[in-house]
Order: sequence, then structure tokens, then C-alpha cells
Amino acid sequence: MRRYDPVAVTLHWVMALGILTLIGIGLVMVHATLGPSRLFALYQLHKSIGITILIAACLRLMWRFVRPPPPLPPDMAPGERRLAGLAHLALYAEMVGLPLTGWAVVSSSVFAIPTVLFGVIPWPDLPWLSSLPDKKPVEAVFSAIHAYGAYLLIALIVLHGFAALRHHFVLHDEVLARMLPNFLRRSRR
Repeated sequence: MRRYDPVAVTLHWVMALGILTLIGIGLVMVHATLGPSRLFALYQLHKSIGITILIAACLRLMWRFVRPPPPLPPDMAPGERRLAGLAHLALYAEMVGLPLTGWAVVSSSVFAIPTVLFGVIPWPDLPWLSSLPDKKPVEAVFSAIHAYGAYLLIALIVLHGFAALRHHFVLHDEVLARMLPNFLRRSRR
């Protein structure tokens, strides 16, 4: 069995943790009743992790071109191969698209609150959005795209997780094992 290399495995799991954290923070920001200072801190953390995910997703895509993933099992049906490819394409589109739409929301916000990543690194707004004379309708569109995109990402993550578990527990192949960190893999001795 050919495994993913350590860089791809590390990026996968660090990004998974970051994305799940972003989803949790995003749901709290939207659905919980919080005071202004706590909400502000969550927004800043959400933006910080989101930009980090955007950078990591770009690195991951570049790494994928340098080190292509291992082939799927040879006995996998052609339709299932296509579905797996489409699901991965959708996940990558979300990993890049959601941070970009979030950045667009912040850049077109009428509040013009600066983004400071992790309280240390100032992050610019997108200049072509921050200079718009009427930002409100643009912000509304990007906010809707960002919100619906987040729910789509949740669905894709659930699908991705169930597919990996199906490969491991039902099909008994190595698809899940090749992405697990070495310390989580069962010994094959």
C-alpha cells in the first residue's frame, strides 16, 4: 500500500482540526447570545484561523501537484472513483472558497473593523471591496455565500468521514489507513 507522505498527512489533519474549530466558532458566533467583547474576540479568532486555512489550503494544493496522492484501490468501481474525485474537488473548492468569501465579507463590511491575525499580524482588506461606495448589498451577498458554503462544507465533511469509515470497516481496504498518522495506524505484523 502506498501512503500519503508525512507532509500531506500533517496538512490534512492540521487543516481538519482548524476547519472543525472554525465551524464550531462560526456556529457559536451566529447562534449564541454573547456580549460584544466576547463576540469581537470570536470574530477575530475566526478570521485568523480562516486566513491560516486559506494559506494551508494553497500549500496543500501546491504539495498535491508536487507529490500526487496514492492511487485509489484498483477494484474501486469507476462511478465511485468519479464520486470520490468530485467530493475531493468540492472539499478543495470549499477550503479555498470559504476563506475568500469570509475575507470578502470583512472587506465589504460597513463596520470597517481591521483584521489582526492572532492579535499580532495586521491583515489587509481586499482593496476593490473596501473602497466601494455602497458596501451593504455586496456584504449581504458574500455573507450569504459564506453561510451557505459553511453548511455545504459540513455536509461534505460528514460525507468524507462516512466514506473513509466505509472503506475501513465495510470494504476493509487501506484508503483510511494511508492518511492516518503513523502513531494511529495499527501494526500489520
